[in-house]
Amino acid sequence: MVKVAIAGGSGQVAREVIDALVAANKHEITILSRKAQPISNTTAPGIKWQVVDYNDKPALTEALRGTHTLLSFVQLLSDPGEKSQRNLIDAAIGAGVKRFAPSEYGSKSTIDMPWTYGKGRIVEYLKEVNAKSNVLEYTLFQPGLFLDYLAFPHQTSAHLTPLQTIFDFANRRALVVANHADDAVMTLTSVKDLAAIIARAVDYDCGRWPATGGVRGNRLNFAQVIAMGERVRGRPFKIEKVKVEDLEAGELNTSWGLEAVHHAVSDEEASALLKAVCVGVLLSSTKGAWDSSDEMNRLFPDYEFASAESFLAKVWEGKE
Repeated sequence: MVKVAIAGGSGQVAREVIDALVAANKHEITILSRKAQPISNTTAPGIKWQVVDYNDKPALTEALRGTHTLLSFVQLLSDPGEKSQRNLIDAAIGAGVKRFAPSEYGSKSTIDMPWTYGKGRIVEYLKEVNAKSNVLEYTLFQPGLFLDYLAFPHQTSAHLTPLQTIFDFANRRALVVANHADDAVMTLTSVKDLAAIIARAVDYDCGRWPATGGVRGNRLNFAQVIAMGERVRGRPFKIEKVKVEDLEAGELNTSWGLEAVHHAVSDEEASALLKAVCVGVLLSSTKGAWDSSDEMNRLFPDYEFASAESFLAKVWEGKE
């Protein structure tokens, strides 16, 4: 049993991970949050809720005393300059925390996705603080795209809100980059599987965490995702192809785009960000950004991941 702290513990992915840790019933869990615990939120026995100020590094350090593993789910869009996560890292080192996972939980690379560039800067900071000696063990949990998003608008987990993607199963359509349907790869992992793997990683005591913690639920190229969608949905998809040169110019010449925005994004920012996300995901997919590695799969070879097709067939069965 170890003490686990969850930064940004009121977030959707964080709550999925907390549920997995609670189900394991092995650890003392502290949720760190900027806000007081909601009256409607009742935590399981053994979970402590602690209000923190991420700008107060000494207080953060005290809050982390005795913590073995710190998992960060700080929302990048709400953390300009990555100040909160940098302070968390400094406080973790000062408090003697053994293990840290920064706020990743997505693509392998941030190339062509400027809204994620903060992830890269945090990785560089982790390398910097560990340059002279390994003061803080860390891993980057990278599951690719949540498989649950291909079920949009249907919710498939307890906490993760459905979001649209370039694979629109609801309307039987998809966006692809011309001439890249066969070489652009998308890793698809359910949020439940990610949470289960993180819970196992917290228990892992056979050595250090790998610096990159790729989580590969399903590895499919775009053509395979679309073919799967057509089988699951029972009809052909309407495919719109975009040119690399248009994407590189920031243009999205399609008849449709993303509409469902993350809760952390303001209404004023939504339109521009949704276009940027669509352009960025398409362009980055041609450069391997979503082809997650499999370090965590190899660490836990007995774990069985949800099959993308079986998962989605259950979601879409009987639906128009």
